[in-house]
Amino acid sequence: MTSLVEWAEQAGVCTRCELAEHRTNVVFGMGNPMGGLMFVGEAPGAQEDQEGLPFVGRSGRYLDQLVAEEMGLGRDDFYVANTVKCRPPANRDPRPEETQACRRFLDGQLEVINPRVIVTLGNFAARLLLATDLGITKLRGRSYPFRTGYVVPTFHPAAVMRSGGEMVAQMRADLVRAKALLALPAASLTPSERS
Repeated sequence: MTSLVEWAEQAGVCTRCELAEHRTNVVFGMGNPMGGLMFVGEAPGAQEDQEGLPFVGRSGRYLDQLVAEEMGLGRDDFYVANTVKCRPPANRDPRPEETQACRRFLDGQLEVINPRVIVTLGNFAARLLLATDLGITKLRGRSYPFRTGYVVPTFHPAAVMRSGGEMVAQMRADLVRAKALLALPAASLTPSERS
């Protein structure tokens, strides 16, 4: 099994798609790989590209705030990454060939970390991991068996910041759902126990 460090080294020299031509830094992931919890977003933004770290801009700070308030956790307690590791130009959605080229790195992270709960942030990550065309408004509000744990889809914090109101309450509820699943003993995480 390849380690996270080895996966990060491979991602750091990857030129398998055109995103490599535009990046300042590869944004592999950060946090605690032993915490049982992983957040997966879509792609790095401008600040993430500059710093080489995921979710360090405004939406990342907002995510940290909500996770602290609803789950009682900080960045040292979970791992965070994106579906692609390089910033798409002008923050456009990653193209299918870019996602495919980068999928091996996300799969490597999932294999090494083996999270009990994955919270997907926004449409893109939820659709990719759940292999569905359904949108986040239809997917959120429940959990889905995935590997040895669960996926809990929720909104992207940037969308919540723009919309506010009910969307904030819904994201908070999704984080509470993730916290409840995380609190279950590992043996209790069976596909028959959907929340």
